[in-house]
Amino acid sequence: MGAWTIIICTVGFLWSWRAQVKGNHKLALLLLVLCGAVLRAYTASDLYLHAWDERYHALVAKNLIQHPLVPTLYDQPVLPYDFKNWTANHVWLHKQPFPLWSMAFSLWLFGVNEFALRLPSLLLSTLGIWLTYSIAKALFNARVGFLSAFFFAINGLIIELTGGRIATDHMDVFFLVLIELAIWFSILFARRQKVLYNLLTGAFIGAAILTKWLPALIVLPLWLLIVLETGQFTKRQVLAYFLLLSATCIAVFLPWQLYIHRAFPTEAAWEASFNMKHYTEALDGQGGSMLYFLEQIRINYGELVYLPLGWFTWRTLKSRSYGHLAVLLWFWVPFLFFSSAATKMQGYILFTCPALFMMTADFFCLLQERMKQSRTKWPYLAALLLLIALPARYMIERVKPFSAAERNPQWVIDLRRLNNTGIQDGILFNYERPIEAMFYTPLTVYTELPARGELEKLIAAGHRVFVEDDGAVPADVKSMPGVTLLSLSPPPP
Repeated sequence: MGAWTIIICTVGFLWSWRAQVKGNHKLALLLLVLCGAVLRAYTASDLYLHAWDERYHALVAKNLIQHPLVPTLYDQPVLPYDFKNWTANHVWLHKQPFPLWSMAFSLWLFGVNEFALRLPSLLLSTLGIWLTYSIAKALFNARVGFLSAFFFAINGLIIELTGGRIATDHMDVFFLVLIELAIWFSILFARRQKVLYNLLTGAFIGAAILTKWLPALIVLPLWLLIVLETGQFTKRQVLAYFLLLSATCIAVFLPWQLYIHRAFPTEAAWEASFNMKHYTEALDGQGGSMLYFLEQIRINYGELVYLPLGWFTWRTLKSRSYGHLAVLLWFWVPFLFFSSAATKMQGYILFTCPALFMMTADFFCLLQERMKQSRTKWPYLAALLLLIALPARYMIERVKPFSAAERNPQWVIDLRRLNNTGIQDGILFNYERPIEAMFYTPLTVYTELPARGELEKLIAAGHRVFVEDDGAVPADVKSMPGVTLLSLSPPPP
């Protein structure tokens, strides 16, 4: 199936490219979106939860179905827990709620399963292809828009995050597309001067803050540059619309912050302090030097990315075009900020990738024009091919269409079967993947096996107790009245 996915998408992308050359931009964009959606759907079809961080987001989203204003990980903890441990606590404020609410709604609508969990990211990530085209077309031209959208459609990191396969997963996909939506409506407002578009810009900035907090404010200086570029607003109008934009943004994100600090003051205070530590401490072992992101963009966007980045930076600072300066700031401000932070992960600057795609597309068009004027064409042709081939190679490496890895593992099948046995509640001990088990079943699950006395107290309190029999369960626990032994396939280490 993976090979057919790549073949179909390759044909579709080539068809799209040909349509664009002939000036059929609508067909070209449609094919880009469809092929991008196919790649994302294939990657999102793994029938198990991925370890970091998808399983935690999945369980919290599932619990939100029952109580949308109380995000929980362990919904009904029966053992003591540390509220500071985001991987095993009760009230879960480790992430902002907008993506979790969206995933919860999808799970409520389509059932508790992996594809329903990933569907919001899949739809948003696919929408991002169109948004990238539209923004780049508005700030450059249709040709740059097509190429930028193509780079977005085939980017392996975006596709892998959409499928939940790697850390930060759906949160970064949501954040990326919400930022694009805010910038797109900024452009519409600047050019059509409709207040509704300004309100929508503020609303999407607020939603982005409810996804990954204050880096969403990068849109504010971009909005200002985009508005100033038109030359159609007086200073007083710019100030008034900026205040309206800010008020709308605050109205969207502030109520949740006030609510959690009142409803869950201990957890909210801790998470607020924890967020601040990202800048001063390398949390969860995620550190790196000041050059971390400079290295990562090579891996995530192709080794030649430094050429368009350097060229576009030089040209924009020289020409001082407001629109191009907005693109430049879109990348460089977050890049420099997160490079100076102690905690670093590749997804932290994902929301800047459309700017890189536009720079690369503009540089690609420049090389094409230079090649037409040059007698020696092969250096230009080699660079053009590499600008396409290197990101395509990384897409193949990340999507893994030719991998023989099990996409519907037996340990998940066993959990689904357990859920179908009619068990409505209970506690499962001695199971290696408690978060996944709580997603697939109604049980409260722990990795540890408590002492016999603790088990007796739980049974006396009316709890149904299950123990995973891994061959090392003590004989006195096996023989305890009220303990049901289970034999489930072990998850991979």
